[in-house]
Amino acid sequence: MNVLVTGGAGYIGSHTCKALAKAGITPITYDNLSTGHKWAVRWGPLVIGDLRDRSYLRSTMRSHAVEAVFHFAANNAVGESVQNPRKYYGNNLVNSIGLFDAMLDTGVRRIVFSSTCAIFGRPDRQPMDENLPTGPINPYGESKLAFERILRWYNEIHGLRFVSLRYFNAAGASARFGEDHRRETHLIPNVLKVALGQKASVEVYGTDYETPDGTCIRDYIHIVDLARAHILALDSAKSEFYNLGTGGGASVREVIDVARKVTGRSIETVERSRRPGDPPRLVATSEKIKRELGWNPQFQSLETIIESAWKWHQRFPRGYED
Repeated sequence: MNVLVTGGAGYIGSHTCKALAKAGITPITYDNLSTGHKWAVRWGPLVIGDLRDRSYLRSTMRSHAVEAVFHFAANNAVGESVQNPRKYYGNNLVNSIGLFDAMLDTGVRRIVFSSTCAIFGRPDRQPMDENLPTGPINPYGESKLAFERILRWYNEIHGLRFVSLRYFNAAGASARFGEDHRRETHLIPNVLKVALGQKASVEVYGTDYETPDGTCIRDYIHIVDLARAHILALDSAKSEFYNLGTGGGASVREVIDVARKVTGRSIETVERSRRPGDPPRLVATSEKIKRELGWNPQFQSLETIIESAWKWHQRFPRGYED
């Protein structure tokens, strides 16, 4: 079986390609390499292309006999989305609709979509399940929610079967593949850059949230567990939405403290004001995907997640440049 993986050269996409290959499925990576890394494409062909090029999308699907799509190609920085919403609606929504049209034109009727917990905004209860009312507080979350609504209609009107996986915070690494963004905005890799001596300090954005230590709380899920969920989603017999987390939460200060323990190094911090669009607490319940698809995370502890990332960053201190 051949599947098209948009954004397959990225952090989550590359790990999912590895999981696909392990399952006997050939991933066809379709990526413009604006944020991904050519070196990370190891388990199938790389097609360098842009989602805006619908003609090239269609020809790629036909030439590789694609039967399903994994859609990771998106912009995903909350702060940037507040500063530049046009970019997020253009790529995450408009370009993704073009992907849908290319699928319909080539007879592909299955898609696994990379969504986000940001569709919920400031939830009124924790942990968060799939029945929570949605209310994004930033353009990033809004663009993902809009696409989820389009998924429903394409399923109803065109018979396009989907699974939308609402991630919480992907983190960690495998032995050779880790998190390496050209402009790093995620907490754990930035904390580890301080431990490596590549940064003087890590910024803590907001210390006056309604949480025990005043900093934001997030649910961190290991990248390997996340990739495994995608393989299960491909075999789903119905179109559905699932939350993906571990059910636990860690504050920014807790992440930094665990990183100090794992690395054995001092990690300096600098306190900043809140970033626009950041809710105080996001913690998932993943009981639905466990019950319906049989998914269970294997790496639940924050220490295990950070330790795997630390090993990768030590091995590749300049990321994929190494």
